[in-house]
Amino acid sequence: MLATFVREHWRAYGSAAAMLSCIAAMTVWIPRQVGHVVDALVAGQLQGPALIEPLALLVLAGLAIYLLRVGWRLTLFKAAYRLGARLRTRLFARLALQGPAYFQQQRTGDLMALATNDIDTVEMAAGEAMLAGFDGTQTLLLVLAMMTLSIDWRLGLAALLPFPLMGLAFWWISKHLHQAAQDSLTRFGDLNQQVQESLAGVRTLRALGLVDRSRQRFGVLADGAAEAAFRSQRWEAAYEPAVGMTLGAATAIALAVGGWLVARGEISIGQLTAFTMYLGQLIWPMFAAGWVLSLLERGRAAWARLAPVLDAPLTLVDHGHAVLPPRAELRAEGLSFSFPGAKRPALHSVDFALPPGRTLGIVGATGAGKSTLVRLLLRQAEPDAGRLLLADVPLPDLPLATLRAHIAWVPQEPFLFSASVADNIALVKPGATPADIEAAARLAAVHDDIARLPHGYATEVGERGVTLSGGQRQRVAIARALLSDSPLLVLDDALSAVDTGTETAILDHLRELRAARPDRSVIVIAHRLSAVMDADEVIVLKQGHVIERGTHAQLLALGGWYASQWRYQQIEASLEAA
Repeated sequence: MLATFVREHWRAYGSAAAMLSCIAAMTVWIPRQVGHVVDALVAGQLQGPALIEPLALLVLAGLAIYLLRVGWRLTLFKAAYRLGARLRTRLFARLALQGPAYFQQQRTGDLMALATNDIDTVEMAAGEAMLAGFDGTQTLLLVLAMMTLSIDWRLGLAALLPFPLMGLAFWWISKHLHQAAQDSLTRFGDLNQQVQESLAGVRTLRALGLVDRSRQRFGVLADGAAEAAFRSQRWEAAYEPAVGMTLGAATAIALAVGGWLVARGEISIGQLTAFTMYLGQLIWPMFAAGWVLSLLERGRAAWARLAPVLDAPLTLVDHGHAVLPPRAELRAEGLSFSFPGAKRPALHSVDFALPPGRTLGIVGATGAGKSTLVRLLLRQAEPDAGRLLLADVPLPDLPLATLRAHIAWVPQEPFLFSASVADNIALVKPGATPADIEAAARLAAVHDDIARLPHGYATEVGERGVTLSGGQRQRVAIARALLSDSPLLVLDDALSAVDTGTETAILDHLRELRAARPDRSVIVIAHRLSAVMDADEVIVLKQGHVIERGTHAQLLALGGWYASQWRYQQIEASLEAA
């Protein structure tokens, strides 16, 4: 992945590498220049004004190194941040294409951690680690060349004797660091999941008196995440002692061997001074090696968690290319579906037809298969047998974008975004005018409620619409659906949280809307049968089977489940009115 990214942004990496090469060249030139100055001072060749020029060159070299280091960091990190942005965009796009079956196997907290912490770690590996590795390697090679070729090869080889032991220590530390980094990222995901669940269900926790237990659970996870992060940092910190001990041993060897060579007159004091400065310059390559290994191991651990999500096969295939006409009949033929591990099918041999401009009512007891039918219609799941067709086109042959644009769906528990009421209604039609938004709200019988809010349509609803009641959220979602131009409106028990008077008003408005738009089809799924009494056809589901079908009057005359449920609900309504 990194190799591909570097090839795509070779200009940025090449510019940074060129600046680092200049830095490395000046870095190895400085000790040599200092050695010449020392030898010249010992020989009495540099005095007074003659000393200014070589010292000025050293100062200018230091300033140039500073500016180039700033330059390469700016150039490199700009490219690395592009990688982070690309990975986040790619992750979001991939998740947006996945179907519900995928998210049933994933935890929201883990996915959030991937988009934040894990991608940050990969970003560091692509930026800091790549160029620090290049800089450290280049500096190491140049310094070693100057030590062995420019000063004395025997002294250079003697000073390098402890370095194989440091390489062995680095290998051992990196192995443990990778495991610790994986554990740290996993525990951070667990902590993220606990935070997400606790905040989303804070009302339930308070109602059940589970706040203290949730706090204790969070404390345990926070301690575990902190301990895992500390363990990872502890292994990362082990690089520094390995470097320090190696350089300490190398310096001791260099001073011993160098002193002996100076005593024999084979090298000068200036050369030994330059050599010890070169040893000092090995500190950065050695630290860079440890740092790069740490970043790469962390990056590998993060990528091992991120790559499976990016490469996971889509649970929802989108290969359709068919074109859908504006007026399309919806038809189900022998539709059957079973959930994994279920003893009986959720739907079995369901048939119906919904011509343009007609209304279909779907009723039945809890667990009859009503919502499962909607899932198949929205292609949140695929049928085991049979098929759903729009304008004689099987749904899989339609692009998902086309199918979703054709259907305006209002679920029983609608989702509102943390924005104003107007923004939530206009979500399906960003160019909607205030008059359009208000008209949709009136059709959904929610305008008066909105008018009573502190700032009217500009009132912020909070996360998931927390500041609104359940009935208000449902009606805002209905207004949003009515504002869309979708030819098929699906109300999936979307009137369950409103009273019968409001339900009657909304249904009256829907009849007005149907008269204004005779081509718009409606599917009404409801527990209250009053919601479907005006439907052109009503089907009654029981354990996935269609047991009754017909108009409201026909089903009452049939005297089956629908008729008995109607009588029960009428008695219940009379008692409530009394």
